[in-house]
Order: sequence, then structure tokens, then C-alpha cells
Amino acid sequence: MARARTGVRALGAVLAAVLGVSLAGCSSTGGKRAEDARKAQAAAGKAAVNTPRWTFAMVTHSGDGDTFWDIVQSGAEQAAAKDNINFLYAHSDEGQQQAQLVDSYISKKVDALIVTLAKPDAMKAVVAKARKAGIPVITVNSGSEQSKAYGALTHIGQDETIAGEAVGDELDARGKKKALCVLHEQGNVGHEQRCAGAKKTFGGDLQNLYVDGTNMPDVQASIEAKLQADRSIDSVVTLGAPFADAAVQAKKTAGSKAEVDTFDLNPKVAKALQEGTLGFAVDQQPYLQGYQAVDLLWLYKYNADVLGGGRPVLTGPQIITEKDAAELEEFTERGTR
Repeated sequence: MARARTGVRALGAVLAAVLGVSLAGCSSTGGKRAEDARKAQAAAGKAAVNTPRWTFAMVTHSGDGDTFWDIVQSGAEQAAAKDNINFLYAHSDEGQQQAQLVDSYISKKVDALIVTLAKPDAMKAVVAKARKAGIPVITVNSGSEQSKAYGALTHIGQDETIAGEAVGDELDARGKKKALCVLHEQGNVGHEQRCAGAKKTFGGDLQNLYVDGTNMPDVQASIEAKLQADRSIDSVVTLGAPFADAAVQAKKTAGSKAEVDTFDLNPKVAKALQEGTLGFAVDQQPYLQGYQAVDLLWLYKYNADVLGGGRPVLTGPQIITEKDAAELEEFTERGTR
């Protein structure tokens, strides 16, 4: 008999049942035909299910040009294609504008919503409005502490405090004594939690540096000035992959020997890890955040399933170093890690 399936394989079994696909329990040939058929459907952009064509909308706190959110969006779009979902996406790094975007989707009577709670106070009322309208909500990435209280089905992402604590432990393991934590978005509670978590477990001295993340030359100049003013800083931690490169350039210009580390992955980060330009990266698997959010909403609409048991569904943190980067490089190149 075929072994019991768990996780993603269990979801595959559910989808197979929905399609009425008949798999021979112990036949490798039958399983191969089913897998080939699934791949052919995906390549053709066809849905793997015949459920109604619901409309799901995602509204994030992303600023323009943030590659992290491109990965989240990609995961959501691929799950939507599989699940026969009409997927809509909008973003704003301003809390009130993000709330207005969510409100506009409520007015359009979307079937489900995915939102981030980087600035939870601005989002509380509009999330409550969605729930009152009968629209299920899943939160992703930011807002794990507020998600349940706001009425979301579940939260998908990493616990930012735990992620920060992992960074503090890693800095200690590397023998660092003085670190700079670079916050690129004012008012983002997740960023504050990351730096606070790192400060909690780091045995050395950690200082916060606030920069304007919408102005990369300013980011580089601010880090450079800090490194020039304090030669004892031996580690710089950025909170997003696009800012790691700015920190590396600032280090060079300042003539500093500080190690640069970062949250999140992209192709540049994967390459820099292999080259030794970066020390480590903290991966929270953004593709999985987008993909799982759509998939779990589909499961809720189709079968009233809820994952997490009232607790966040964690996608990180995972510390990525030089030894891991080569394996992940092809995934970063295709935009899924």
C-alpha cells in the first residue's frame, strides 16, 4: 500500500480527489502518469481543480522595487493558477493607503483577502470590516501577534522576535562584539522586533540605525558615516536583501572590516554568500508565504480547513551561510527563494 502522506503531499492527495484522478496505490506507472499530467497542466497555466473561480486579493506593505515582495507575489500567483483563483495584488508602504486598498477590495466583494500587518493600528478597522462582510482574511509576513485578535484565520510567516534572536545567537557564534541593526522602514513593528530580538540574545553591543529605505544612496551614506565614526563596529545587519548590497558598498567606502549580514534572500545575496562578501542571511521563505496563503484560503473556501490551530504557521527563520548558498542559487535565480 502507498505510505500515508503528510504536508504538501497530503494537499496533493486532496487535489487528486477533487479532480477524480485515480491513482493505483502501489503502481509507480500510475503515479508517474498523474504527475506528468499535473506538470502539463501547470505548464499550460491550467487550474488543477474545478472549484468555482473565486477572487482573492493580496495587499502588502511593500514599497516600490522591493524584490522580496516580488517573490511573495510569485508564490501567490502560482498557487492561484493551480487553484483556479482570480488573483489581485496591490501594495503601499503607507499604512493608511494600504488600508484604503483593502477597503477598495472589500467594496469589490472579493472572496478572500491576504494582508500584512506591518503597521497594525492602521489596518485594524479595515480587517474588522472585511470579517463583518464575511470575507475570510489571512495575514502574512508581519503581524503575527495581532493576527488572531484581528479575526484572521491564521498567520503565515516567521516570528520576527524569534528571527532576531537567531541573529543574535549567530553573531555570538561568529565572535562579534558590536553590531549595527539597520532599520529601513519607520513604524514597521516587525523590523523593531527583529532588532530587539537580536539585542536580547547578542552578548555584545547592538545599536539601531534608522535609514530611509526609499532612497538607496541615503541608506549607503548613513551606514558609511556610522562605520567611519565607529571603527569598533564588526557587524552590520540589514533587514532586507536589497539593502545588503548598499551595506557592502558602504563598508568598502568606509574602509571598514565589519561583516555584513542580512535578512532575506535574492540572487545577489546568494552570490555574495558564496563569494564571502556576506556572512549569513536569514531566510523566511517569502515564496512559501504567498503560496500557502492562497492555498489555505482555497482550502478554507472549499473544505472549511484552517491550518495552525490558532497559532502562526512559521516559514522561518533559517540561517543561510556560504555552504548553503550554492544549493539555493538556482531557486533564487528563478525567483522562488
